[in-house]
Amino acid sequence: MSDPSQQSPDESIEPVSARIRARIQRARQRFHANDNISSFLQPGELEALLDEVETKMRGVLESLVIDTVSDHNTQDTARRVAKMYVNEVFRGRYVPAPPVTEFPNAEHLNELMIVGPITVRSACSHHFCPILGRLWIGIMPNEHSNLIGLSKYSRLAEWIMGRPQIQEEAIAQMADLLMNKVSPDGLAVVMEADHFCMHWRGVKDDKTKMVNSVMRGSFLKDHTLRREFLSLISLTD
Repeated sequence: MSDPSQQSPDESIEPVSARIRARIQRARQRFHANDNISSFLQPGELEALLDEVETKMRGVLESLVIDTVSDHNTQDTARRVAKMYVNEVFRGRYVPAPPVTEFPNAEHLNELMIVGPITVRSACSHHFCPILGRLWIGIMPNEHSNLIGLSKYSRLAEWIMGRPQIQEEAIAQMADLLMNKVSPDGLAVVMEADHFCMHWRGVKDDKTKMVNSVMRGSFLKDHTLRREFLSLISLTD
């Protein structure tokens, strides 16, 4: 982190979020809610961003006419919420992808592999309400595919879901990531999730779930393979 004494007066008062945003815009990149922006953060800026979010979150509480001075329940709420968003719930925006060890397909495996259900958690980018669900992944490898450890599928899913998300976009991001990492002949991803923006507010329907899928390669072309995958992951409990 640069020495504050070496910063210009403008830099010392400019919010860290503004500096990060300016770098992204100069690079002509987007910074949508479910984008990863870790490559635009400099050392020490994530901690500074957390402090900035805390300050602005305290302003939100004050605008809601919540006493953050004498109410012992909310005195530290702004800090807790800032830590939750930056270090936990939306961590996938601010840190690089987790390292994944890739192994060559030495045995030339070419049969269907299924991983799941993987528990996934996120927050919808519309209302920041929780998304809680399950994810299944089907891989049809070829002799040139890379194989990754079982736990790495969960880590990659956590990284993708650790951002404000829309389920349809999240599952496509997961598919793109796995196609790049594994290079299979075919890939299938299915997600089933509860959306608390529907359970908790609005129509308050707590029974409805959303299920969607992305099929790539041989799963698109081979109807028998697709049926086998979908039958094996039967979504019934």
